[in-house]
Amino acid sequence: MSHSIKWLGHAACQITTSSGCVILIDPWITGNPSCPVKKEEIGKVDVILVTHDHSDHMGSDIPDLVKDTGATVIAQPELAGALQEAGVSAENIIYGMGMNIGGQVEVAGVKVVMTQAFHSGTAGEAVGYIVILEDGKTVYHAGDTGIFASMELLAKIYNIDLALLPIGSVFVMDPLQAAYSLTLLKPGKVVPIHYKTFPILVQDAGEFVKLAGEKAPEVQVAVLQPGEEVLL
Repeated sequence: MSHSIKWLGHAACQITTSSGCVILIDPWITGNPSCPVKKEEIGKVDVILVTHDHSDHMGSDIPDLVKDTGATVIAQPELAGALQEAGVSAENIIYGMGMNIGGQVEVAGVKVVMTQAFHSGTAGEAVGYIVILEDGKTVYHAGDTGIFASMELLAKIYNIDLALLPIGSVFVMDPLQAAYSLTLLKPGKVVPIHYKTFPILVQDAGEFVKLAGEKAPEVQVAVLQPGEEVLL
């Protein structure tokens, strides 16, 4: 059986593994103009990963999602503290306090590595995640970030099967940086995210697709509409 990676609009993504583990990343559902589902329609969730505390990533739904599903939340310690203040029980936060960049934890049968990201945040640093699924397949969610040279090091350590990369510019990588990052990360597939949600962002993935074809023609580009998924 295959794993599925679904784009829920903006940076929100849902990974459903072949064994049924469900991982939400940056689940900004309520108020997300590009999200095709409501919070009540999410259903089963085992793990929630939060990259940083900006409202278009942390959102307001996490306490309710945790209460409804019993999911384990992974975030930096400072952000974990903010989530507790928002109503998330420490029992639902990994180790009760969160984790930090460079660390790896195992939960619900998957391994999660927290990586650096170059962005801002109020509670702790912005981060990305490498998720190693039960069969060793690897998904990289870059979070909000500009390009950085040690993406190449991540590729050497982890064999990245699929990358979820922001392309929207202004606050994150633009299409050129995102396309060039493929030469560093060397994923098998890439799904562009974090674009067209707001007028200020890049509105179309066309330029990224063109540049990715020039810079890294060996990488398969999967352009999704919110609610669509790619199999791994």
